[in-house]
Amino acid sequence: MRVISGKAKGRSLKAVPGMSTRPTTDKVKEALFSMIGPYFDGGLVLDLFAGTGGLGIEALSRGMEKGIFIDIEKKSIDTIMHNLQSARLQEQSEVYRNEAGRALKALAKRDLQFDLVLLDPPYRMKNMDEWLETMQELGLLKEGSMVVIEHDAAHTYPEAIGGLTIRKHAVYGEIAVTVYLLSEPIELDNEEME
Repeated sequence: MRVISGKAKGRSLKAVPGMSTRPTTDKVKEALFSMIGPYFDGGLVLDLFAGTGGLGIEALSRGMEKGIFIDIEKKSIDTIMHNLQSARLQEQSEVYRNEAGRALKALAKRDLQFDLVLLDPPYRMKNMDEWLETMQELGLLKEGSMVVIEHDAAHTYPEAIGGLTIRKHAVYGEIAVTVYLLSEPIELDNEEME
């Protein structure tokens, strides 16, 4: 595994020891970033279920200004720290060991809003639509935010989740990538507001 493009291009990244994580292949990573970028002009990225941190590191290398990496596993946190150092991106990053739901609430308390959210959970987790609803409820996404889900190709996510709608979807063998875009946050009708 390596950083494919940008200022940290070519730097190698190490995998999390053991079989609990499944790093995104370089081929899928390249395809994913050509769908959403391929380069960025600043912005804040959240790599939730970060694993190796490879996706968030790629986003930073390609121009995101700051990244927040979250994972519950200590082995993953150690790997992310190593990989950020290897890519020389630790100054632009915050790394937290936390359960995803608690982490989102903590980020919302800081009034953070993300331009890009990367979700590459274990494939047995098929409830990213619920996580996207929670992120919108907590105000973590700004207008124009992109959310990328890497998931099992056998699973499909809804066309729309709140104000998020699918912008792109691609399948690479057993892996699928679904990209959502947040258009305007949904506003209630006048009747409902009274």
